[in-house]
Amino acid sequence: MSELTPEEVELRGDWLVQKDRAVVADATEQRIEWLTTQKLERIAKDWSGWETLYRDPRDGRLWEVTYPQGEMHGGGPRRLHVLSRDEATAKYEHAAT
Repeated sequence: MSELTPEEVELRGDWLVQKDRAVVADATEQRIEWLTTQKLERIAKDWSGWETLYRDPRDGRLWEVTYPQGEMHGGGPRRLHVLSRDEATAKYEHAAT
């Protein structure tokens, strides 16, 4: 797996349906899992508990995990994207960023 690069601002995972109808995470979804469990610092959850704010300890950028296909089982694949400090403060006002 690779760390986030300065050029990256968004990662969108996907789920793939195999021939046996099993659903598996694509490489980007697997990378989001790795980043959020091994590399990024979790700061806060939103009021719903579904969206989470993270900080990259290497460069201080703020990242948010959302579920843009929320109608899917389990919220669907994730989106990891950069948030500005102002956006993070407004959405996660209960967390010190």
